[in-house]
Amino acid sequence: METMPAADGGISAGSLRWALVDGWTVARRDLIHWANQPMTVVFGVVFPVVITLAFGYLFGGAVEVPEGAGYFAFLMPGMYGMTMLFGLSATMIAVSTDVSKGVTDRFRSMPMAPSAVLIGRAVADLLNSVLVLAGLLACGLAVGWRPATFSGALGAVGLLLLLRFSLLWAGMYLGLLTRDPGAVVAVQTLEFPIGFLSNAFVAPGTMPGWLGTIAEWNPLSSTVAAARQLFGNPGWGGDSWVAQHAVAMAVVWPLVITVLFFTLSVRLYQRLDR
Repeated sequence: METMPAADGGISAGSLRWALVDGWTVARRDLIHWANQPMTVVFGVVFPVVITLAFGYLFGGAVEVPEGAGYFAFLMPGMYGMTMLFGLSATMIAVSTDVSKGVTDRFRSMPMAPSAVLIGRAVADLLNSVLVLAGLLACGLAVGWRPATFSGALGAVGLLLLLRFSLLWAGMYLGLLTRDPGAVVAVQTLEFPIGFLSNAFVAPGTMPGWLGTIAEWNPLSSTVAAARQLFGNPGWGGDSWVAQHAVAMAVVWPLVITVLFFTLSVRLYQRLDR
């Protein structure tokens, strides 16, 4: 069924409803694909757990954490944020694979809203991210990490998933932009310096002045700092404006990224092969 615009040129309630229905259809397709290949999901859950245990037990004794707290209390919010960041390349790979195999072209030949295919991918990847984050939260609880309050923990998890949702759109734009496997490798490689150039593991105040400023204004830093604050875990603090308003910036940054890359992704999707 084709969606029809409203008489005044806007988006009608019916077209929005069909866009959501089409989006869920695409999301179900991705979920069924994962159900048929469960090892992909299992690896996605296990990998961050292994990295967390490696960091905690190999480097924990050598790192001086703020406020004299246990290393895992400091480490876990940083690992939660890094895991959300690492999902960027996973989304890019999935989207670029669909484009290169002609799946995206088949979707575009159907009477579907241009945003529906992208929304479906976003929903599926976000559900996968919830599963991955749940596994890492369970790992944290197993090694002794504890949030201070349940309500604070819910707020922190919400901000982490909000960051992941925004990076989904960045990954989809990059996946639509290029079909070159080398570009995917480049993005995967850049995830590490972007992640480490933050407050996830090192205090920005210990970096050279200009580098510390970049680290403080890294969107990941705002989310990690806000998560530590809401979890009641130790953090680096900081006197800069962005460090003092971490929770607010952990909302603003993802919203800006989402609006920017949602717009770019939909426009690029409409122009494929033109």
